[in-house]
Amino acid sequence: MTTGTRLEEGLPPAGRRTREEHPGPDAAWWFVSIVSLLVIGRIWVAPWVTQDGVRAWATVFIAICVQALPFLVFGVVLSAGITAFVPASVWSRVLPRRGAAAVPVAGMAGAVLPGCECASVPVAGSLMARGVAPAAALTFLLAAPAINPVVMVATAVAFPGNPEMVAARFGASLVVAVLAGWAWLRFGKGEWLRIPERPEHSGGRWDAFRVAVRHDFMHAGGFLVVGGAAAATINVVIPAAWVNEVAGIPWAAVLTLAVLAVLMSICSEADAFVAASLTAFSPTAKLTFLVVGPMVDLKLIALQTGMFGRRFAVRFIPLTFVLAVSVSAFAGGVFL
Repeated sequence: MTTGTRLEEGLPPAGRRTREEHPGPDAAWWFVSIVSLLVIGRIWVAPWVTQDGVRAWATVFIAICVQALPFLVFGVVLSAGITAFVPASVWSRVLPRRGAAAVPVAGMAGAVLPGCECASVPVAGSLMARGVAPAAALTFLLAAPAINPVVMVATAVAFPGNPEMVAARFGASLVVAVLAGWAWLRFGKGEWLRIPERPEHSGGRWDAFRVAVRHDFMHAGGFLVVGGAAAATINVVIPAAWVNEVAGIPWAAVLTLAVLAVLMSICSEADAFVAASLTAFSPTAKLTFLVVGPMVDLKLIALQTGMFGRRFAVRFIPLTFVLAVSVSAFAGGVFL
């Protein structure tokens, strides 16, 4: 059989292998990397892992995922509902035409929609896909999990007789969300942000709803698991004694609780009770914990990276963190 005959029959030329017959260098590289990590873990990490440590990691990981999953489902369903049932023209009528005015309106919209940070990411992605300005959608993404009614009630219950903490959390969180939206409106570039594409569908609205739910849940759920695993690892590795030592230094206490809010990745509906239990820290440090957590944590970093791309995450997340720490420290110093 000649080479020409083999090509005519759709067969590879003699002496050549197809991709299926001979895996490329990427597959081999991944295989070697995984084997190397397993060997390194077995030699250097395994001796330090105790049964109690494994149980603690599993407890934290499951708690984070179970706590966040209902709100993620809520956000996915809401996102799919926006995609399938809300015409794009609605947003042009609800939000002001000027981006600078649309940002604070979107921030206040977060005050009426219950949900946590896991829910806000797919909803913001759906809003962008429906034509909402990215700056306004990002403002909603930050505001919704921080100032919604459920969070405010939980904060009031966690800090009884201290309405100043509730007001300070609401005000500081809203200011951070609006400032971040305005900053992205002024300095953000289109190529930095990957606007999610809605899956194509050929059926009616309910079919579109079903397809969008499946698409968003599979996409966002995977990154929730990655963020939950990272948060559980950090919670187990960092000794509690290290945290208590810095509680007496004002600036160090603020930065410590800001970093802990990122690492612990507690759902915004529950973080007020954790903050109230940190009795060694000042009210300002606790406020920083409450403002930073719903806007920047490991779950959100993973979800935002997966939804909007790495180029977006490396710019927007540090911006949000700096604004959240600065505004909460100022608000705590003035009002608490």
